[in-house]
Amino acid sequence: MTSVRRLDQLAFLPRPRRVQSVEGTCARRNVSARVDPGWGHRQGYHISIRPLGIEVIGSDPPGLAYGLTTLGQAERECGRTIPCGEIEDWPGFPIRGVMLDVSRDKVPSMETLQSLVQMLAELKYNHIELYMEHTFAYSRHKEVWAHASPLTAAEIRRLDALCRSLHIDLVPNQNSFGHLHRWLSLPRYRRLAECPDGFNFPWGQRSREPFSLAPTEAASIDFLDELYGELLPCFSSALFNVGLDETYDLGQGRSREECERRGKGAVYLDFLKRVHELVSRHGRTMLYWGDIIAQHPRLIPELPRDAVALEWGYEADHPFESHAEMFEASGVPWWVCPGTSSWNSIAGRTDNCMGNMHAAAEAGLKHGASGFLVTDWGDNGHMQTLPVSFLGLAAGAAAGWCVESSAKVDVARALDVHIFEDAAGRMGSLSRHLGNAYLTAGDGMKNASPLFHFINPLADAPLPHSVTASSLRETRAQMNAMAGAIEESRMARADARLIKEEYGLTLRMLLHACDRGIAVLEGTLADPAAASRLKADMAALTAAYRRIWKARNRPGGLSQSVGRLERLY
Repeated sequence: MTSVRRLDQLAFLPRPRRVQSVEGTCARRNVSARVDPGWGHRQGYHISIRPLGIEVIGSDPPGLAYGLTTLGQAERECGRTIPCGEIEDWPGFPIRGVMLDVSRDKVPSMETLQSLVQMLAELKYNHIELYMEHTFAYSRHKEVWAHASPLTAAEIRRLDALCRSLHIDLVPNQNSFGHLHRWLSLPRYRRLAECPDGFNFPWGQRSREPFSLAPTEAASIDFLDELYGELLPCFSSALFNVGLDETYDLGQGRSREECERRGKGAVYLDFLKRVHELVSRHGRTMLYWGDIIAQHPRLIPELPRDAVALEWGYEADHPFESHAEMFEASGVPWWVCPGTSSWNSIAGRTDNCMGNMHAAAEAGLKHGASGFLVTDWGDNGHMQTLPVSFLGLAAGAAAGWCVESSAKVDVARALDVHIFEDAAGRMGSLSRHLGNAYLTAGDGMKNASPLFHFINPLADAPLPHSVTASSLRETRAQMNAMAGAIEESRMARADARLIKEEYGLTLRMLLHACDRGIAVLEGTLADPAAASRLKADMAALTAAYRRIWKARNRPGGLSQSVGRLERLY
């Protein structure tokens, strides 16, 4: 990168809250770095850059590390000669986390996870969770994870040590109520299921598989106790995310009579309290998703006061403000949890992601949330490649650190400088614009883009009327115009060639979605020639998909994910 005249013109990520430029430059030779507990804000730092030297003061060890990270970002952009000035900075949220989904088919390799940890540390995150349903290698439950390429206890301990060295808390995450179909569909565990023979989703679809634990069965708690006893010792964190979200089948099976007598909310709350007691016995502080309790606000006074509710919502218009008011009034500790919008999208949903992050941060700071947790899910096959999530992770880092300064971040430029390391300045813009392709195609879907819908049809998300053959042709033309940016990029990353291949695959999948969508909307999908062309294109796509998947991820889950594509034809 070339030298920039003024310190306040650099593309810091996250952007510091106070940057003052002065005349002159400093050749980065004489750097003084120290911790001064009396300086001020926790995790804060002060940098003074003068022609004769640089001083970095941190209020504590994490603050000093963040100050040195900011100085390193200035050097990355400017070289060894840095513009003079002053930076005073501290985070808005004391806890700034990322939750990575490693259960929806895709389990990253250790190399991938270690690289991600390093990237997230530079973005000043200090909390990481790996969302697990069935992808930890529990010693007595091999049949659950046999084909999932799970994370082992030894791998978790290695990752935990790396995180500690970078001032990151690696937090265990094991869903403990719903989303346990991978367990409960097996004969050995079916006795624990609320609905052993299946249930109805709220949107009308029937599932033939069980989904949630039976909350009224004592054996459910015994089962969780065993899992916690093996999982938790692998982590040094005092926190533990137990999930408890989206219990769609509650009251449809073994708890039906109890729910009819006392109400679903009361039955849910009783199970939450029992899980809380169990987590406390294991010496951890419980985190749990707050969506069910938000539906039963009269029960909030009965929630345990030392457990943390996680208020999640993934649309730009999610009612964070009204929900935040409710949690603030309750006195229950809580965090706000936006998302990267990468899942169910192929290329992300850029504008939705940015709006979602900003709204979450504003409401959380205003109403006393103590944490900001960015979620990156893999719903319906985890079809997005890893770099598609980079924009959301960067936007979340900026908003969680300082929501005021994040509004001034040129995300595309910051991605080019600090994430893609692209001297040509192409990948950041490509990432942003590809992630907005859904807007041209026809906006209106929640938690998904219409382009994904043509690749992997979503039963609970009807296609918006705004999606037409004409809008898809316009989208296709826009994406073809972007294709050259991939090869024009000049990334300095070690995985630059892989990122080019991943974005090439992303672009091809979007183009296929447009072609299939046009055929569906114009009624030509049944035409043998059209169907043959689409099938041949999908065969080539799935071959590339398999190869690129294996570059960053373990093989477990690949066949299930690819199967979603192959079923189209």
